[in-house]
Amino acid sequence: MAIALFIYLLALVCWLGGMIFFSIFVAPVVFGSLPISEAGKVVAGIFPRYYILGYVAGIIGVILSIYFALSRAPRLWWGLAALALVIALGLTLYAGAMVRPKVDQLRTVAEETNPDPGRKAEFQRLHRLSVAINGAVMVLDLLALLSTAAALAPHV
Repeated sequence: MAIALFIYLLALVCWLGGMIFFSIFVAPVVFGSLPISEAGKVVAGIFPRYYILGYVAGIIGVILSIYFALSRAPRLWWGLAALALVIALGLTLYAGAMVRPKVDQLRTVAEETNPDPGRKAEFQRLHRLSVAINGAVMVLDLLALLSTAAALAPHV
């Protein structure tokens, strides 16, 4: 049980930590120090691994939180953690498999001098959607972490 709990917590920490590190440190530094075309290429190169981290950590977190919800008390807290992680994983899968490829197709519009207004608007809409999903996943991961702390509190 201790090994499963360690793996679960490690998955949550890696997922949330990776998202925070990318959002607060990597993206601002890359876009603040490189020309927009180069920064876009760098970030586009990071995103496949970024989403793989979310998929792997999310799957581990969902499976183990459901296991804990079924086998440990307090089940309500573990169930809340599982629910938050299921939604977070679903959003991550949607963002990585559906939104990111569309953003990649339109990414060059940000570099164009006179971009097509429709393509530019679509890129901006998808970028805002991606940022919103990323923020929602961070909040859900924090909720799962808080629920986990509440579930473990009587045992600490």
